[in-house]
Amino acid sequence: MKILVTGAAGFIGYHVSKRLMERGDEVVGIDSVNSYYDPEIKEARLRLLDEANRRTNSGFHFIRGNLAEKSVVDACFAAHAFDRVIHLAAQAGVRYSLENPHAYVESNIIAYTNMLEACRASRVAHLTYASTSSVYGANTDMPFSEHRPADHPLQFYAATKRANELMAHSYSHLFGMPTTGLRFFTVYGPWGRPDMALFQFTKNILAGEPIKLFNNGNHTRDFTYVEDIAEGVIRASDQPAAPNPDWKSTEPDPATSNAPWRIFNIGNRKPVELTEYVKALETALGTKAIIELFPLQPGDVPDTYADTTELKNTVGYSPRTTIEEGIGRFVEWYKSYFRIHA
Repeated sequence: MKILVTGAAGFIGYHVSKRLMERGDEVVGIDSVNSYYDPEIKEARLRLLDEANRRTNSGFHFIRGNLAEKSVVDACFAAHAFDRVIHLAAQAGVRYSLENPHAYVESNIIAYTNMLEACRASRVAHLTYASTSSVYGANTDMPFSEHRPADHPLQFYAATKRANELMAHSYSHLFGMPTTGLRFFTVYGPWGRPDMALFQFTKNILAGEPIKLFNNGNHTRDFTYVEDIAEGVIRASDQPAAPNPDWKSTEPDPATSNAPWRIFNIGNRKPVELTEYVKALETALGTKAIIELFPLQPGDVPDTYADTTELKNTVGYSPRTTIEEGIGRFVEWYKSYFRIHA
């Protein structure tokens, strides 16, 4: 298939693109390669995708452009006919959304609208897009299930991603366009984002500097390894959404519809205390962390825990990498990338 992957220079986009190419799909990647975090790591991911293209001869094409510019999206769809679209481009980050909400409007609302319109006009067979576990917000009924409402986000980032889910439903209803939203749970692993906790923890521990644990270290997170996420994304993309024949307007299921629209969680199903996560990192690094404790931050949720029953039942997959394995692989990558030999 020919597949468009937006955010291809990003953390998850890189892993999804690489896996698609390895199985023989033709991938068109698009990314603005902005400076939200160090663009060099994005450029390094792109170089690896070029190398993978030379090995697989899959026909990887990369477009450098901002999806919030409609002309960029229109030109991309005019030049290529896509069998699938996997939309991973977004402005990420929970705390940054408190500082710069306009960046989230541009990337998560305007750019997303441009993608919906392009997919509709091109009659794309299936749009799969990234959502987030943050949409569960004030909900504390765990494990988090897609079949329960998610209407109380605690930060603007989560509000924009919940809006994406609802916008997709309107297009699925009005135009019969199959869409699948994927709620990712705390993704980590090699080639991760420098603004994320594991990257910052590793950097500080190796430098002998303190790490900050918020909520006094009492967070639990359903940490999910990035290659497990990529596998789930591709499997969901391969099976276009269809209407749920049992959906009832009098008892509406928040995860499905009488339109070709659905929502899946992708998480590891094993919440881990943040202090245990740090211990696994200490073991992988062979170094103890200096820990500073801080109160719960605005917009943070204390705990996350994914119910992945629907993902497993529908696409036959659920993540399985332990944090010990995943953190070990991250540390190997980190030391190699930054040429740390200790």
